[in-house]
Amino acid sequence: AAAATWTVLGGTSLTREARTIGRALTAGDLTAARERLPHLCGRDPSALDEQQIARAVVESVAENTADAVVNALVWGGLAGTPGLLAFRAVNTLDAMVGHRSPRYARFGWASARLDDVAGWPGARLTALLTVAAAPEPRTAWRVWRRDGSAHPSPNAGQAESAFAGAVGVRLGGTLQYGERTEHRPVLGEGLRPVGVDDIERACVLSRRVGALALGTTVAGHLLLRAALNRKRRYRA
Repeated sequence: AAAATWTVLGGTSLTREARTIGRALTAGDLTAARERLPHLCGRDPSALDEQQIARAVVESVAENTADAVVNALVWGGLAGTPGLLAFRAVNTLDAMVGHRSPRYARFGWASARLDDVAGWPGARLTALLTVAAAPEPRTAWRVWRRDGSAHPSPNAGQAESAFAGAVGVRLGGTLQYGERTEHRPVLGEGLRPVGVDDIERACVLSRRVGALALGTTVAGHLLLRAALNRKRRYRA
């Protein structure tokens, strides 16, 4: 169980990569930041400026806090080690072939939809815990409830909108993935644009959310086991 948990959880590597990019931007080394960004997300960094890279990093930290930390803990709490490994398999399959392409059109669709189903509970829990960990919980709650469903992904928008409100920044907008351009709704309309310093704020928030998720899922697992034991004793 310990080995599976260490393998599946990605919170430490997530914030490490984000902070590496943040340090490059702080030093004014835009080339290094562009070279490092593909370690964190699938966007084309070649034409991104400092602010756009910072926005990409904050959005990736938000989305992957749900995928690499909270969702894994949720499924581990529900199904133990098999749940941890099964969720990581589903999430990795979506990352590999979940995007539409001529080669993986139907196979990729199935992978993406399975990941949507598996990620549904953890995405909502991530948003709730982000509100709880936010410096201004009311703003995080308002932005989440208003913008969480505007994102084209049924799950990513939950975490990203809550992070937008918690950090106090505006996320979303036009994104470039190779030759494909996406125009996504703005999350946190009326808030300020993302700055380089917001990368560290997002990382700190991610770690807080991860700690809350660990406590929540362990408590839930213990309550579930206690309920099952009571049910077995009753039947006996």
